[in-house]
Amino acid sequence: MPSAPVTVVIVSWNTRDLLARCLESFAPEVAEGRVELWVVDNASSDGSPELAAERFPWAKLIASPENLGFGRAVNLAAERTSSEWLATANADIAVRPGAIETLLATGARDPGAGAIAPRLVLPDGSTQHSVFGFPTIPFSFVLATGAYRFSATLGDRLAFPGCWNKERSRRVPWAVAAFLLVRRRAWDHVGGFDERQWMYAEDLDLGWRLREAGWATRYEPRAVVDHESAASTTQLFGPEVAPHWQRSTYGFLARRRGVTYAWAVALLNLAGALLRWVSSVPRSVKTPEPHAGVRRAHARWARVHLEALRGRATLEALR
Repeated sequence: MPSAPVTVVIVSWNTRDLLARCLESFAPEVAEGRVELWVVDNASSDGSPELAAERFPWAKLIASPENLGFGRAVNLAAERTSSEWLATANADIAVRPGAIETLLATGARDPGAGAIAPRLVLPDGSTQHSVFGFPTIPFSFVLATGAYRFSATLGDRLAFPGCWNKERSRRVPWAVAAFLLVRRRAWDHVGGFDERQWMYAEDLDLGWRLREAGWATRYEPRAVVDHESAASTTQLFGPEVAPHWQRSTYGFLARRRGVTYAWAVALLNLAGALLRWVSSVPRSVKTPEPHAGVRRAHARWARVHLEALRGRATLEALR
């Protein structure tokens, strides 16, 4: 019997019911021979590994005694498999019928694409903003000054929230790995996930290294995957996860571009957050209720970026 073209690696941590939904969504793909499925459970205490073993015996299970993080967990299963494609998956996703076939067809049409990203749909039916530009100094300058608002083309190309055309299939800078199909040759070329990115920005780092190695990332909106979003990380970090993923992003920058570069990006981001906070003050005075939350959000982001500017030692420690 020929091997499945896609190995899906689901990383699980204390999301038992969502894991069941996720596995059920893949059952037809496994039955059709398109998918070989692995579950790497990061020491869950809610019965997730037992659920996988008892209700889904066709899923290969790695029950880790410790929380490996996302990238290291995926690498663990990837090194034991050799399919043409490897898909990374959170336990809080569910693939819709036809998604895998559509992604594979897209990959066949674009042999230079090392990663294919689907449309991620949130519980309210909206499309998640799952494609982003790389956090370079030019990108951060455009974000800080709001220049992207004056050019629809620039805003779409750099995938700014509110400016990105979610209906168009095309190559993009990078995409989140809640579900991401990666060509095995590209995966092996860059060495998989960097395990120093324990949680958050491992997909950013992978997208960066794919691009540096000559591979593209493509977004395919016709392939649809449902996503609860942050089901595990909110348990780990609480409802305020932004400081954690931003810190991981600065860690990525310090490793790949150097500490000075990361510091410069943080400075631009801080300036942008402060400008947005200042511009929101007149509106909040005239109509305090609707704009109070906006002001607090801008102040929160200013504090997040300020954390990265408290000294080079902070960024050195993230390398």
